[in-house]
Amino acid sequence: MNKLQEWLGETSFKNYTIESALADASFRKYYRLRNGDKTAILMDSSSEKNSLKSFIHVTTKLINADVCAPKIFEQNQEDGFLILEDFGTTHYLDILNNQNYKAFYTKAINTILKMQKADTSSLPLYDKDFLHFEMDLMQEWYLEKLLKLKIGESQIKLLKKTLDSISSVVLEQPQGVFVHRDFHSRNIMLKSDKKIGIIDYQDAMSGAVTYDLASLLKDCYVAYDRKEIKKLALEFRDKKGIKVDDETFIKWFDFMGMQRHIKVLGVFSRLSIRDKKNGYLKNIPLTLKYLIDTAQRYEQTKEFASFLNSLK
Repeated sequence: MNKLQEWLGETSFKNYTIESALADASFRKYYRLRNGDKTAILMDSSSEKNSLKSFIHVTTKLINADVCAPKIFEQNQEDGFLILEDFGTTHYLDILNNQNYKAFYTKAINTILKMQKADTSSLPLYDKDFLHFEMDLMQEWYLEKLLKLKIGESQIKLLKKTLDSISSVVLEQPQGVFVHRDFHSRNIMLKSDKKIGIIDYQDAMSGAVTYDLASLLKDCYVAYDRKEIKKLALEFRDKKGIKVDDETFIKWFDFMGMQRHIKVLGVFSRLSIRDKKNGYLKNIPLTLKYLIDTAQRYEQTKEFASFLNSLK
């Protein structure tokens, strides 16, 4: 904190007070700087400085695409500090309900369409290897370490067959668009001017057209009626101008959602076991519900759904 305060004293924010701010699944820390009614966010990435360059790089791409990412007021890449525009304290998760979610999701879908116009050159590719790297987290951290399962040969074969099926369908769809990778209700802010502000995008990649849509509409922290969610997904397809039938697009969307939820089961388990962030365990039941509900709808994944059901 001393080094951070020393640097702050060299900036135009030297007269601002420091308050604790946002919680984060990473090792970054956030503080709110305040001077009367003026505020800003101080990001401390000193324990993971490598993410800072990526954050700055991706911020530029998003702002150039007319997406509302926070302006960077001051930066100290050597020590891992940034001072950012403050989007306030209202996350989508704080305000979504059964009456308003369609309107708010439509707003967020329009933001995805803008994000997908962002420059993807120099972004890493969300290819088959990376899709599987993420999904493999489930076996290691959720099945073996959290549930303490001993995975037998038949289960290994089932997992391989299922994950291959999922990645094949994910890669069938249009690729090469900007992917935020964590576009959900905790990373979408509603600013005081009612515009959407986007945060936590430093791990962006170039990948499948439905990834951020699945993150948004199959959110691990909140769930709404599947029929209405499908309608919203198809609205995205139409606005994007993707010429495929409803069944094909919903299958792309569903399989993308399964890839993400399989990964998230591993990530939430790892956050608890390795990083001692046990609060994420309470989000596993909804994540699992999404995954089983979707997996049992398709022949390629029905057996996998039965396997997951047997673990309850």
